[in-house]
Amino acid sequence: MLDQKITKKIENFVKNRPRTIEEISKLISKNWRTADNYVKKISSEQGTIATHTFRKGTRGALKLVYVVSGENFHSTAYQERIFSQIISSRQKEDFNPFDIYQHVPEKKRRAFLEKQTELEITEKQGLTNALRSAESQVLIFSGNLSWAITKQGTTSILSLLEELIIRKTPIKILCDVDLESMENISRIQSLNEKHKTDLIEIRHAEQPLRAFIVDNKFARFKQHKQRNTFIFYEITDEEWVNWLQKLFWQIFRTSIGAEQRIKDLKSIERIK
Repeated sequence: MLDQKITKKIENFVKNRPRTIEEISKLISKNWRTADNYVKKISSEQGTIATHTFRKGTRGALKLVYVVSGENFHSTAYQERIFSQIISSRQKEDFNPFDIYQHVPEKKRRAFLEKQTELEITEKQGLTNALRSAESQVLIFSGNLSWAITKQGTTSILSLLEELIIRKTPIKILCDVDLESMENISRIQSLNEKHKTDLIEIRHAEQPLRAFIVDNKFARFKQHKQRNTFIFYEITDEEWVNWLQKLFWQIFRTSIGAEQRIKDLKSIERIK
């Protein structure tokens, strides 16, 4: 079973240089499949390591495991600038997701404007299908988790998250854990209790993004423009989705868990 000791052993092993799954399996005295599963679990739940497969789809394919640097994961100057803007922002009005969208290749992006209510998900958004396609993880940037009560027709976001839990897909969420969001947090965490799991993890972070990231293949941003009018930005470029994943983990690793945050909030004395 994967524990903290084995996790640290693997992380330290790939710190100096990328390693193959075979090398890791020898290190921890486990078979190739188990080592590969451990790597996937650390990658999806901790974000400290990642993999890249050379010659993918061929008999000579080579899968390498490498450490994800928390200091510099930007491949371009504008990624570094965008990162600085996001890290220094707290409210959704402080950052425009178009600043990311404009750098994505045209064939791997889509944007559209829609009029709708806050509680509505339309088929055009593609979010339902994207969530159902998740294989390794779903990462969510949020504010007060208002989407916890949204629906597409009769299908709610909560029911989609429950489908993911049943399939053992980890879900990590960054949101503003405060008195206003506690009810929505409770709704989401009830899925963990119902299925006796810890696959959903929520941490506190005031940040400007409102986005869903599915595996390394899809990211969707939502931007509120005016009353009942929203712009949705979809990105399917692997390089940019990977960058957004690393951005998420950079914030997630240094954020406090929702349980501790809520415990401290409840210690506030109420006015009698």
